[in-house]
Amino acid sequence: MKLFVTGIGTEVGKTVCSAILTKYFKADYWKPVQSGDLHATDSMKIRDWVGDGVICHPETYRLQLAASPHQSALEEGILITVNDFILPETQNHLIVEGAGGLMVPLSDKEFIIDLIEKLQLPVALVVRNYLGCINHTLLSIMALQQRKLKLEYLILNGNFPPDTERVICKNIQPETEIIRISDIENITKENIEKSTKQLTNLG
Repeated sequence: MKLFVTGIGTEVGKTVCSAILTKYFKADYWKPVQSGDLHATDSMKIRDWVGDGVICHPETYRLQLAASPHQSALEEGILITVNDFILPETQNHLIVEGAGGLMVPLSDKEFIIDLIEKLQLPVALVVRNYLGCINHTLLSIMALQQRKLKLEYLILNGNFPPDTERVICKNIQPETEIIRISDIENITKENIEKSTKQLTNLG
């Protein structure tokens, strides 16, 4: 199982969901681009939340500025292209976590969705409830369909009004599996483990 975790926007809980999937599948973890927060990277969070045994492959890019990767890279005189990225070699399952949503730019011409296409990975799309999340979710699903990228999992992260959940779930393909993750108020290793134990029979 190799999986690319993306979201419908920023701050929807991709790293928490990546930690739960990494723990569930006993997978390796890879963050291709870390943009800012180099003192507390997503790889560091995964190690804290999943445990020391997890293998976190080194980022292809570690950028100083906490901004969109294309902006952070330009600040450092770097031009990112999707051809810079090669999947880490591992015999294990692998969870890959993107930056922001599908249309976050890596450069003026290439986006996270282009990286997913280059790596040829199925997608887990993280959704969180907020005003506008239906629009952002359905646009993300349409973008994946347009590129013929497989939406393996739709992750409903947190609590949703029934009307919101219904519309979202009615607009995915039958083969897409829905994962529901309860709100985690205090993100700790113990609470990540608790949430992981609530998942069952994922393919």
